[in-house]
Amino acid sequence: MALLNDDRLFPADPSVRTRARALYEGVRDLPIISPHGHTDPRWFAENGAFANPAALFVTPDHYVFRMLHSQGVSLDALGVPRADGTAPDVDPRSVWQLFADHYHLLRGTPSRLWLDHAFSTVFDVQERLSKDNASAIYDQIDAALKTDAFRPRALFERFKIEAISTTESAIDDLRWHRMIRDSGWAGRVVTAYRPDAVIDPEYPGFADNVAILGQMSGEDTTTWIGYLAAHRNRRAYFKGFGATSTDHGHPTARTEDLPQDVAAALFDKALGGKCTAEEADAFRGHMLTEMARMSLDDSLVMQIHPGSFRNHSDRIFTGFGRDKGYDIPTRTDYVHALKPLLDAVGHRTDLTVILFTLDESAYARELAPLAGVYPCLRLGPPWWFHDSPEGMMRFRQMTTETAGFYNTVGFNDDTRAFCSIPARHDVARRVDCAFLANLVATGRLDADEAPELAHELAYGLAKRAYRL
Repeated sequence: MALLNDDRLFPADPSVRTRARALYEGVRDLPIISPHGHTDPRWFAENGAFANPAALFVTPDHYVFRMLHSQGVSLDALGVPRADGTAPDVDPRSVWQLFADHYHLLRGTPSRLWLDHAFSTVFDVQERLSKDNASAIYDQIDAALKTDAFRPRALFERFKIEAISTTESAIDDLRWHRMIRDSGWAGRVVTAYRPDAVIDPEYPGFADNVAILGQMSGEDTTTWIGYLAAHRNRRAYFKGFGATSTDHGHPTARTEDLPQDVAAALFDKALGGKCTAEEADAFRGHMLTEMARMSLDDSLVMQIHPGSFRNHSDRIFTGFGRDKGYDIPTRTDYVHALKPLLDAVGHRTDLTVILFTLDESAYARELAPLAGVYPCLRLGPPWWFHDSPEGMMRFRQMTTETAGFYNTVGFNDDTRAFCSIPARHDVARRVDCAFLANLVATGRLDADEAPELAHELAYGLAKRAYRL
């Protein structure tokens, strides 16, 4: 039995399934635009071999290890590095066996779809991973990883990635992007400006980070004017390495448009570590509006990823650090939260602000109506916990009637797991084709319009929205 069903995610009705399959055949082999993610630029700079199957599929992927951890498997046993940078002394083969022993936990999840797709299409594994075949599949994948055809640049080209954006802190030196550029390799790997560490007064080491920002930019970041100038300097530096976007991961979608003297006073309090929680939130909100204004000058697309309670477990954060599966979605307000920014720049047609959410209840009530009227706004695709077939279908069902298709930005894989990139895009293309086929079948879309829309959703919208 084949590991992958050729008709997966298509409608059950035979006639609609046939139409969905035909639409999919028209887009399945389009190049991949991956405009926002967290793959490591060092992979493409050094082009070294991936160490082993466990290091590729298990230890870096919080989608995978959080599920196993929820059933009592320790992060140490899975080889997840600790906060101090040390790695548990575990055999990668034992990590893989533990992963295989618990593979059933991923039944019905998007992770299972992505993993099976990668095993089958990338490594030619044609049977489901289990505790009995774990060793043989480990050997098969490990042998492939030792060949040049499975190095990062070769896979990049095999996956038909036209452009990929990584995400770096505002105080990253971009050494790996410089190495990629200097190597002469033709693969398009760009960066994105992520200033959370120097915008959020509650970020660990905020004042020290702002001092580093000043050193790197040559600006006096002890002053409000110098601090803003430093951001402009670093944004320009990132543009020099291909950046077309900024990214902002705030606890809420709150924005403010404060008088400059009030903002400067808040900045001084933040540097001194004297902000209350309310003041810190107000400062973050004001900086979103400042970032939007800077985007009017330098044309960087602005992404806002709000609504995650980061590092919910103090124990895991202390022991293992950030991004270990303990970021939990929260309720998020957009209508009131975004009004200050939208009052300031919402009607500008030369600005693109892409909104994401972890609160699906906001799709039809808030996000689609906002994006369906403000010229600067676009809706990002289902993200993180909702990056799933059901999440994608709910997104289309709840946003299309108000925002349409052209106020969305196609698909965005937002992943650290390199081999999941083609799998995630394949899922999105299948779901979108299923949605379009249903619209045609129910008389809401003409048959000749569906192929054009399928192409836009798979490729065109993302390329244009992110200016790639």
